[in-house]
Amino acid sequence: MKIVDVCAFLSPQGGGVKTYIEQKLAIGPRLGHEIVIIAPGDHDEVITRGPGARIVTLASPRFPLDRKYWYFDDEPRLHEALAAEAPDFVECSSPWRSASMVARWRPDVPKALIMHADPLSAYAYRWFGALLSRETIDRRFERFWDHLRELGEAFDQVVCASRELQGRLAEGGVANAALHPMGIEAGLFTPERRDLALRRELLTLCDLPEDAHLLIGVGRLSAEKRWPMVIDAVAAASRTLPIGLVMLGAGRNKNRILGQIAGNPHIRLLAPERNRQRFAALLASADALIHGCEAETFCMAAAEARAAGVPVIVPDRGGAADHARGGAGIAYAAGNALAASQAIVDLFAGRAPLVGEIDPPVTMEQHFERLFAEYERIGLQARAAA
Repeated sequence: MKIVDVCAFLSPQGGGVKTYIEQKLAIGPRLGHEIVIIAPGDHDEVITRGPGARIVTLASPRFPLDRKYWYFDDEPRLHEALAAEAPDFVECSSPWRSASMVARWRPDVPKALIMHADPLSAYAYRWFGALLSRETIDRRFERFWDHLRELGEAFDQVVCASRELQGRLAEGGVANAALHPMGIEAGLFTPERRDLALRRELLTLCDLPEDAHLLIGVGRLSAEKRWPMVIDAVAAASRTLPIGLVMLGAGRNKNRILGQIAGNPHIRLLAPERNRQRFAALLASADALIHGCEAETFCMAAAEARAAGVPVIVPDRGGAADHARGGAGIAYAAGNALAASQAIVDLFAGRAPLVGEIDPPVTMEQHFERLFAEYERIGLQARAAA
């Protein structure tokens, strides 16, 4: 098949969507498919990534709220680009305006919407959840739910990487919501990468001895990640047990997070580790991963920790919660620092129901094998119907 992904939020500076796209460009041709990404950018450009893999950028405006991104503003031009590629299958990687643009192009060509974002959890539930129930918030955001329902009717599948998102969309009347958990990079994350010398080094950085507990946090420094809550939870748990936290991340909230740490010698904020082998070793050398965001559509960091044999402490909502299932970690009430603190203490005190051997998450290759096989099935049905 020739698969064209209209990806509105692809930034060269990194992020989960970029990681996913890069894996798709590498793996898709190995599976016998041609992969083309159409993305907005500063200039019209074609970037060849190898046989059967290209990125086509269309000159577009910068996104005003985050200048790392652009957005499609010319629907006829986007339709022309799609027509020029003549795809067998079209993906759209954003539930916003670009999804409606794609939905209006040739209804006879099968399409899937990839839910790389969960706007209700990232914004509405987080902003108003302390005052209103989710049911009330959903009623107040009925217009957005109507938009999602329209997309569900227009796309052959709405691809969700977590059980909670797929279930919530289906319950909300969004048709064709399907569960396709994402995967991790094959062969990289494994318990064998655990390095006791590296663990001692990190605990020393946290001004703690070797017999203390070491937590790691990984992710963008943005509001929806709830790092201030995580910091408060770790500080509270540290009154019971000696605990160090090493955070790897960058973003616009860095100064606020440093203020929240407030000189606590047991919590250290480090830059993201770009060397993948060293990052895998850092992850495997921790005693647990802690995460605060309940708006994850999959939570790659938790999946990678699970593959590295590291238990996870995660919110009980969103994609991260899936990775605590089956004894792989412990889930706490989302957004609640006290509950997160108790979960930390329970895990390190041996009160969490952990299991020694956990099935690792699927690899990205397995994910795309399954997803593209589903696309082929949908394509066959569409051709038969025609």
